[in-house]
Amino acid sequence: MAEGLRERKKRQTRQYISDVATGLFLERGFEAVTVAEVADAANVSVNTVYNYFPAKEDLFLDRSKGVTDRLSRWVRGRRDGESATRAVLRELREEVETVSPRVGLMEGYARFMKVVQDSPALRSRMWATAQEVLLDLERTLREETGCAADDTTPALMAGQMNWLHSTVLAAIGQRMIDGGKPSEVSREALLLLDEMEDLLSEKVLNYAVRGAE
Repeated sequence: MAEGLRERKKRQTRQYISDVATGLFLERGFEAVTVAEVADAANVSVNTVYNYFPAKEDLFLDRSKGVTDRLSRWVRGRRDGESATRAVLRELREEVETVSPRVGLMEGYARFMKVVQDSPALRSRMWATAQEVLLDLERTLREETGCAADDTTPALMAGQMNWLHSTVLAAIGQRMIDGGKPSEVSREALLLLDEMEDLLSEKVLNYAVRGAE
């Protein structure tokens, strides 16, 4: 269905407020900028800002939408004969190989991560998001395998798959802060992924194979 004029205007307003806020946060730091200052710079009311962004953290982490169910989407989209873990490895490798900004491989990401590192509020939000990713993945694995409610395997497997994702993203973020170029950090992340895969057991690597009896 085509986007209506009202919906487009709301989307553009939301994006504009987010862009203005991000610019201020990158320039002065997250803690130093108030929502009132964001509203003033965007020429809107404080209430308007809160209508689009329930919390101040949402202004800076708005682009992280879609991260919560990323691993679940990769698992649900696994190929015939492919396990859940191998699907996560494949998708993660593709993101890294293509130097995707979705995993932080882009110019300017270091500035973004520096703002996060310097802000307790943003670090807390990032931690909470990571927990949501983990729980969402566990729910998906339970649905995909049809296991018993008291089976702890999905939670344990979700932890292993989330370890792959979170460790690679953390390594990329730190290397970008340290001055790495996206292309070289990409190569390093691929080597890290190989090392991490070698540490996984066969049980983890072959869990929830699509099409398996």
